[in-house]
Amino acid sequence: MKEKFYITTAIDYVNGDPHIGHMLEKIQADVFARYARMTGKAVFFLTGTDEHGTKIEKKAQEQGVTPKKLTQQHSAAFKNLKKILNLSWDEFIRTTDQKKHWPGVIKLWKELQKSGDIYKQTYRGLYCVGCEAFLTDKDMDHGVCIIHHREPELIEEENYFFRLSAYAKQIKKKIETGEFAIVPQSREREILSLIDQGLSDVSFSRASHKLSWGIRVPGDETQTMYVWADALTNYISAIGYGRDSAMFKKWWPADMQVIGKDILRFHAAIWPAMLLSAKLPLPKKLFVHGFITVNGQKMSKSVGNVIAPADLVATFGTDPVRYYFLREVSPFEDGDYSEEKFKERYNADLANGLGNFVARVIGLVRRLPAPLKTNLAMVDLLVEQKIKVIQKQIHEHMAQCMLNDALGDVWSLIAFGDYYINDKKPWMKENPTIENEKTLLSMLMLIQSIAVFLEPFMPGTAQKITAAISLKGKNVIIKELPSLFPRRDV
Repeated sequence: MKEKFYITTAIDYVNGDPHIGHMLEKIQADVFARYARMTGKAVFFLTGTDEHGTKIEKKAQEQGVTPKKLTQQHSAAFKNLKKILNLSWDEFIRTTDQKKHWPGVIKLWKELQKSGDIYKQTYRGLYCVGCEAFLTDKDMDHGVCIIHHREPELIEEENYFFRLSAYAKQIKKKIETGEFAIVPQSREREILSLIDQGLSDVSFSRASHKLSWGIRVPGDETQTMYVWADALTNYISAIGYGRDSAMFKKWWPADMQVIGKDILRFHAAIWPAMLLSAKLPLPKKLFVHGFITVNGQKMSKSVGNVIAPADLVATFGTDPVRYYFLREVSPFEDGDYSEEKFKERYNADLANGLGNFVARVIGLVRRLPAPLKTNLAMVDLLVEQKIKVIQKQIHEHMAQCMLNDALGDVWSLIAFGDYYINDKKPWMKENPTIENEKTLLSMLMLIQSIAVFLEPFMPGTAQKITAAISLKGKNVIIKELPSLFPRRDV
């Protein structure tokens, strides 16, 4: 049986359409999923949309539509990212899906009740609609939410609570032993510090007359499940929890969960506590990425710098967009987008780098007086060794989740190819024909290896290169390959 690899992204809240911040997470997860498939693993890649809660109700009221219509509209935009960004997810879960999602949510709630971790009490606290959460002092700065920069509402009502405080020691131990790994280390330190400060029990429901858009608490129609109790469950409901035990047993626990830094507490404290309460294993790894700014500023509709993935792809193409955000942006830190930086990276790395190298080698092969023989024994041992070294480096960087460094390894192979061909000068007539053939065959082998290494990152480009070069028959076959990356005016 194949080794399995189950990877998830956070599900996106559908009170608006996707922007390039949402895009980053999907591309990163897609690289991990494609790389796992390439290494022979059975992969299940999940993404989806979070569609309940106060914000959805309010936004629908503002627009004069039903919450159902609003969620359908925005969820479709997120689902369309699969085509726009060439993503390879296997399942797109929606929290409004009563057949796939709701049975798992209801089952998990009952398991938490069975463990004695759900209780009811009157609560008075400061509620942030943006966070869909009650805030504590450490969540605010001068009385304002540190994430949404607005004052929370004072709310007093009877809610169900989850006994998060009971699981602090267990979660801490699993993080420290690496059983529940959090990368990067800075995020691990952040959540351990939060646990050391003390984990308070969390509100897990709202009064139904105040929040009607959501899943009712089992056995109590007066209460609606708090959005995180509902949303976090998608990671298990999508793979059959509550409806298909064989499917669930096959895929859980998740091998990697990809999230943004703003929801670390929910995924590294509340979610593992829920799983422990339900006697379920924890995810193996939590990968936490940063935010994307535009020209050094936070994206904001008021500033007018919110960029839609579809617009960026329409201008530059899918693979250049994937390349920029995977190479220019650190996997773990905040990154910045500007059109100037994008074009500079595009021209230097794609047009003058990969595109020029591939076109150069293919052009030399096409100009040979006779077809090039496919004698792989002629491939330079130095080139073969270089390919193996790069393959090992890529594997090591992927194991460390260093996506930008893994791409850098591929570009070091391109630089090696440029140096090699400049040194051998196969275009000079005085070189013996046999030496020319050895050089060009070695470079074609190098290009094919580059295509293989690029597949998780730039699948469209990898496919074009692979389709254009065949080393399988008696003679090398080179098909027409239009310019991969035409230069852009800066």
